[in-house]
Amino acid sequence: MPINRRELADFLRRRRDRVRPQDVGLTPGPRRRIAGLRREEVAQLAGMSADYYIRLEQARGPQPSAPMLAALARALRLTEDERDHLYLLAGHPPPASHTGTGHVGPGLLHLLDQLPHTPAQVLSDLGDVLAQNAIAQALFSGVCTVSEHGRNVVWRWFTQPGVRAAYPPEEHDYYSRLHVADLRAAVTRRGTDAAAARLLERLRAASEEFRELWELHEVAVRRHTRMRILHDELGPLSLDCQVLLAPEGDHRLVLYTPPPGGDEAGRLALLQVIGTERFPTEDLDGSHTA
Repeated sequence: MPINRRELADFLRRRRDRVRPQDVGLTPGPRRRIAGLRREEVAQLAGMSADYYIRLEQARGPQPSAPMLAALARALRLTEDERDHLYLLAGHPPPASHTGTGHVGPGLLHLLDQLPHTPAQVLSDLGDVLAQNAIAQALFSGVCTVSEHGRNVVWRWFTQPGVRAAYPPEEHDYYSRLHVADLRAAVTRRGTDAAAARLLERLRAASEEFRELWELHEVAVRRHTRMRILHDELGPLSLDCQVLLAPEGDHRLVLYTPPPGGDEAGRLALLQVIGTERFPTEDLDGSHTA
């Protein structure tokens, strides 16, 4: 399928003009000459170089990869129909809606922006962290990356020991079984889905602990848990983790709220000051949850 560079460039320009800076958490500033986003801002939100994005808008860039298109769709707040159009213009088949492509709809992204005091993330049913708000990034920053292969919480839990340092050692077995039981439910729902099969194959090959737990055939969709986090600056935090299913079916909105009667609410408020200063929001996808 050939790329249509001219139409792709025009579509990107027009969608960029439509997105206001405040829609994506940016400050417009008094000297701003355009209502929409600057090219450099789109590049930053999508995690690509400004030169690369500028060449796309000038109809002279290389063919973008599918992950790059997914990042652009998130940065420009595209609807599902607009996302599919973007893929077709770039010479790629649109992603199937049920395979967890990483595209988060504008409604969920807007909701994240409206929760400045509550850590919140959007995950796929396979455990890919797709989007988060600023306070969630500050809470979990440094534990997970936002790369295509580094944002899956199940993969990182079983293959990168440093991830577990953020949680009490006596609870590691509990989280391991929680991850495996929830993943089994997702894999079964997806049937012959290629992404689920690849993740399962990689986990089986990489982790003996995962293989042993998988053989237990435990299954449980994660909906609500109490979790403890060992934060470097705030100390141990107890949070209620509430999982809400999005209409898409393979996306989950995860909220982390302080339990009543504790001091976690005050310490989360402190995190908004010290955390967001240390970890400014550079994009809208990926971090970590347990």
